[in-house]
Amino acid sequence: MWAPMKIAIASDHAALDLKADLREWLIELGHEVADLGPDTADSVDYPDFGYLLAGVVAEGTVDRGIALCGSGIGISMAVNRNAAVRCALVSEPVSARLCREHNDANVIAMGARLIGPDMAKACIEAFLQSEFEGGRHQRRVDKLSNPS
Repeated sequence: MWAPMKIAIASDHAALDLKADLREWLIELGHEVADLGPDTADSVDYPDFGYLLAGVVAEGTVDRGIALCGSGIGISMAVNRNAAVRCALVSEPVSARLCREHNDANVIAMGARLIGPDMAKACIEAFLQSEFEGGRHQRRVDKLSNPS
């Protein structure tokens, strides 16, 4: 499979069950998982958890991040507010692989209302197993953090 990593996972209330399922699965695979919340199904604001996730990824506290909300859209927007983080919204493994290989994504986002646990796991496997290709992609990735 792949080498164990430190992975942060965060969601909003809509993705609480998917987050719990994915957290346990990742731990079973030998990864160290930082669950950034939430811990209950009470309504929360996805930007709060997206910003928290982006912060630990940007600090280098974890190797990769997984962001979840109802659609994946809102939390991915929040995560991408941090210039050190590249979050890709994915719904199938090809995009999850390509966001690593071509865009050096360090976070993926998925929508719990749009993707089931098995597809989410397939996306995570592709994301964690893939490496950034560099080369012709590097200058483009550099522009994501330094747009001027």
